[in-house]
Amino acid sequence: MISVQEAKAIINKHIFQLDSETILLSDSSGRVIDHDVIATFPSPRFDNSAMDGFAVRSIDTEGASQENPVLLRNIDSSMAGSPSSLHLKPGECIQCMTGAKIPSGADAVIMVEQTSGFSDNELIKVMADVSQGKNIRLEGEEIKNGDILVRERTRITASELSVCAAFGYGQVKVIKQPKVAIFATGNELIEPGKELKEGKIYNSNLYMFSELVQKSGGKVIMQNVVKDDKKALHSFLSEALDNCDLIISSGGVSMGRYDYVRDVFMDLGVKEHFWKVAQKPGKPLFFGSEKNKLVFGLPGNPISSYIGFMEWVWPVIGQMMGYFEDPYITGILKKPFQRDKIKFRYLFGNAWTDKGKILCEPSTKVGSHMLTSALGANCILGANPGTEDLIEGDPIQVNLLPWADLK
Repeated sequence: MISVQEAKAIINKHIFQLDSETILLSDSSGRVIDHDVIATFPSPRFDNSAMDGFAVRSIDTEGASQENPVLLRNIDSSMAGSPSSLHLKPGECIQCMTGAKIPSGADAVIMVEQTSGFSDNELIKVMADVSQGKNIRLEGEEIKNGDILVRERTRITASELSVCAAFGYGQVKVIKQPKVAIFATGNELIEPGKELKEGKIYNSNLYMFSELVQKSGGKVIMQNVVKDDKKALHSFLSEALDNCDLIISSGGVSMGRYDYVRDVFMDLGVKEHFWKVAQKPGKPLFFGSEKNKLVFGLPGNPISSYIGFMEWVWPVIGQMMGYFEDPYITGILKKPFQRDKIKFRYLFGNAWTDKGKILCEPSTKVGSHMLTSALGANCILGANPGTEDLIEGDPIQVNLLPWADLK
C-alpha cells in the first residue's frame, strides 16, 4: 500500500497527451484548443458609431444648446453594413446608426436624443456640443491585428466560441478526446427499470461514470456490465485495450474470491504500477498501463467509485487533452472532520464563502456505500492521516466539483 502522494507521482509519469485534430467550430464546445487563435484583423475593423445619431464635425457643434441649436444639413445615412461614401463638409451631418462606419470628414457622433431626431428634413437641429472622438469606437481599440485571442491549452466555452466566430474561424485545431471504456463487474448488478429480485442491486456506477467522462471531456465508446467470469472479462478488456485510450472499471479489484479484474488485466499484458493506496474510501485502487493505454480499477462501492473518479481519473482525462488546473483550494472547517490514523480521508461536503473566507463542512453520511452523501454536495474534502480529528477552525483541502459553485 502506497501513499496518495506516491500514487499521484506514479500516475503523472505515465500520462500522455493525445494527438490533435481539426474540427468544426460548432462541434468544439468543451474541447481543448491546440493552437493560439490569432486575430487576422483589428477589432473594431474600422471607426464606428457607438450610438444611433448623427456623424458630425465637432467644430460645427460648438456652443449648441437647447436654447441655441445649431442647424446642420443632413446629406446621407450610414448604417451597419451600408456605409456612406460621402465626405462630410463644414455645416453637414450624416445619419449614423450604431455600428455604422464613421463617414470621412466626421470626428464625432451626437446622440439622436440631442437633436431634432431622424426625419426626412434636410436641416437637423443639434442641441448640444460634442467633443472630438465622442461616441466613436476606434479601429483596433479592443484587439490589434495579430493579437492572441485565445491561447493554446484553453478549454473552449461559450466565450471562446463567440470570439473565434467573431474573427471568422469556422474550424479549430483541438486535442483529441480520450476514447474511454467503462465497465462494472458483478453478477448482482441489474439495469434500472428492471424488477429488483432477491440479492440483486441496480447498476448505478456506470451511469455516474458515463456522465463524469462526458463532463471531463472524454468520450465513452465502450460500456458494459460484465459478469464475474474470467472469459467474459477477457473478451471485453481485450477489445477495450485495442480500441480505447483509457479503461475504467468499477469493482473486481479487491480481495474477493471472484474479483478477477486485476488478474485479467495482467493476463492481457497490462503493467501494474500500484494496486492499493492508503486512502479512505477506496484503498483497492489499481493503476496500470499497456503501451499507450491507461487503466484504472476503482472499487465497486458507489462513493469509493465516485470520489475515486474525481480525485484520480478526472485530472488524467484533462491532462491527456493538454489541459490541467489544480483543483484544490483551502477551506476552514465549520464542523469536525474525522481523520484516519494511516489513510488519507475523503468525504463529500459543502463549501461556501463568508466575509472573504472559504468555509466548509463534511457530509454526515460517511459510509462508502452511502451514495446519497453526494446529493447537494459541491466539493470533496480531504485530510492527511492523523491521530487527532480536525476541529472547527482547522484548514482542510477542498476539491470543488468542476460543475459546482461556492454557495
